[in-house]
Amino acid sequence: MHDLVIHLDRVNNANSVEGLWRLHLDAMASFGFDRLLYGYTRYRSGRSLGDPQDWVVLTNLPAAYMRPYIEDGLYANGPMVRWALENDGACSWSWITRTAAEGGFSPSELKVLDFNRKLGVTCGYTISFRSVSQRAKGGIGLCARPGLDQDRVDEIWAQHGPTITVMNNVFHLKLLTLPYSGARQLTPRQREVLQWVGDGKTAQDIALLMGLTAATVEKHLRLAREALDVETTAQAVLKAAFYNQMFTVDT
Repeated sequence: MHDLVIHLDRVNNANSVEGLWRLHLDAMASFGFDRLLYGYTRYRSGRSLGDPQDWVVLTNLPAAYMRPYIEDGLYANGPMVRWALENDGACSWSWITRTAAEGGFSPSELKVLDFNRKLGVTCGYTISFRSVSQRAKGGIGLCARPGLDQDRVDEIWAQHGPTITVMNNVFHLKLLTLPYSGARQLTPRQREVLQWVGDGKTAQDIALLMGLTAATVEKHLRLAREALDVETTAQAVLKAAFYNQMFTVDT
């Protein structure tokens, strides 16, 4: 319990996504989970998770896995993705074996399972985080290190599952508070004008507040929309807020 409190205190005081992720990788590796894949979206619609460029994705899986899984769209038929979209909580990957034995997977899902086997992603647990929004969903796959079979992983979970679940939930909640640049990076000026828009100011108001011309303000808003790949300024404010790039404290 003492070690858990120390770890949670470090997580609470992490001030960057990178630092938080390193803490979490080390913590999960201590339980035997040496490869992690975390994903979060606020653009879910039914089975669709939205544009992958709009996700928060953290992983230490190799590019040889991630390129086909994300860029080629294998994730869309991932059995544990399906489970995570339909459930909250933790699930042993033994569910895959049982469901496959019952003929419960489509040919596309079986293709993903074969891909996972070839890349050594076969034993572990998935945690699907509870969300109060229908549009938001987050989850993490915890892949066990080579040499551990699923029976041994289930034994580890039986002993440490509640602790691991708490650590992952706290990691997830902390991550949602930290600025995440990902593929959508704003300049300080773009961020500032969006913050003023978020406060209800017009372009003319912002020009006076920032000592700029209205045309320059409009240019920063246009570039912010382009950087965030949205059509309207309102959408830009929403997406910048999603990435915690609004009203941030520089550290």
